[in-house]
Amino acid sequence: MPDAPTPRADVRGRIVAAAADLLRTDGAAGVTTRAVADRAAVQPPTIYRLFGDKDGLLDAVAEHAMAEFGRTKAAAVHAAAEHEVDPVADLRTGWELTIGFGLANPDLFVIMSDPRRGRGSPAVAAGLRLLEERLRRVAAAGRLVVREQDAVRLLHAAGTGAVLAILDEPADARHPALADTVFEAVMAKIVAPAPGDAPTDGSSSTRTAALTLRAVTDDLAALSPAERAVLAEWLDRVVDAEARGSSDAAPR
Repeated sequence: MPDAPTPRADVRGRIVAAAADLLRTDGAAGVTTRAVADRAAVQPPTIYRLFGDKDGLLDAVAEHAMAEFGRTKAAAVHAAAEHEVDPVADLRTGWELTIGFGLANPDLFVIMSDPRRGRGSPAVAAGLRLLEERLRRVAAAGRLVVREQDAVRLLHAAGTGAVLAILDEPADARHPALADTVFEAVMAKIVAPAPGDAPTDGSSSTRTAALTLRAVTDDLAALSPAERAVLAEWLDRVVDAEARGSSDAAPR
């Protein structure tokens, strides 16, 4: 009997895996159509038919790798919540995972850092949702002093910038400790001091309290959906007013 035809998904998976291996060992320049076809045991036209061109193949490789990394991050986030790990410590764990992944996969990280690619990536979007989960725990613990969405943007931008800055140096002159410095600088802006520590940024206790309650508004089962929506709107107004007040009171 003739062999059963190879399912399209299996062929696609073989090609992505072959390209991922080449990207890891030889960099983006090594991911040629011929090299990938040889390693995946397919004809070059198959690659064009499934991915369009090399850029399409690299997009698929990056998405696959980011999705796998996302599963690792998701497991860490859920374990931290289940075991009630300190949310600020868990935020650092997430940062270190991301920095480590970027430095271990430089070509892949550069590909996904291109806004034209990352903006439409389901894997990148899932990663940002995990960061939101981590920050929501920080907010619920009374430690966040900026809006969750602003903290997400700051940490995401800082992490991407830190990795790219480190990778921009020659391989034998890279200083991963730069990422620690960046993290501490961002944390000083978005997280309140631990209980017993003196505030250092003039953050308002009212704003922090509003952000804390805002983080759990959707979970307040004693309120109706309409009441929760109104409460969320009020708290957002408090946060905005307190932020303006802090800015007006800042020394010039």
